Amino acid sequence: MAGHSKWAKVKHFKGAIDAKRGKIFAKLSKEISIAAKLGGGDPDMNPRLRMVLLKCRAANMPNDNIERAIKRGTGQGEPVNYEDLTYEIFAPGGVGVLVEISTDNRNRTAAEIRSLVTKHGGSMASQGAVSRLFQRKGQIIISREAAPEDTVMEVALEAGAEDFKSSEEGYEILTDPAHFEAVHKALESKGIKCEAAEVTQLPLVPTPVNAPEAVASLQKFVEALEDHDDVKEVYTTAEV
Repeated sequence: MAGHSKWAKVKHFKGAIDAKRGKIFAKLSKEISIAAKLGGGDPDMNPRLRMVLLKCRAANMPNDNIERAIKRGTGQGEPVNYEDLTYEIFAPGGVGVLVEISTDNRNRTAAEIRSLVTKHGGSMASQGAVSRLFQRKGQIIISREAAPEDTVMEVALEAGAEDFKSSEEGYEILTDPAHFEAVHKALESKGIKCEAAEVTQLPLVPTPVNAPEAVASLQKFVEALEDHDDVKEVYTTAEV
């Protein structure tokens, strides 16, 4: 669940790949096509496409799928007509939820998301009410087995990282979004494998969620949102 634990998010994504591989590949294909339509099919010249391809690599998405999606986006296949939207939601308990969406039918998607929110006891928030609870940052997650702590920290900070955090499981590197790519490329050039690397939304003030039933309810809500075909990312302020 994005927002409550960086390592839980990595494990959740990897588990979802095994359980819902076809659905995840379909969503990634859509993201690739949109990125290619907006910025062209060359990832070296298209930052948004490069970001999507990082997700594809983490999901072990076949190259054939990627190439077909790029061709669709650059006009060599079915036309791509999507728009990006962000919904701001309050889940039960005051947990802030940001939902990033790509849709070809704004009205249909809005109705479906509102229905999901109502079903799970949440409420739609006014513009800015939830987004102000987050900060956009580059985030890179590296397991402790990938490289010694001193090496990872030195490479990251020299490349422009803002912060370096160490835990039992590994390392978290935070960057300004503008410096994310430079830091990520510097780590990869040293052969340091990243478990996850993305520009994401991090909560400024986490919302504690302690009761087991509240945790389970929130998890079901987030999973329901993530299962929606038009949803790209779900971020929450929850701290479990």
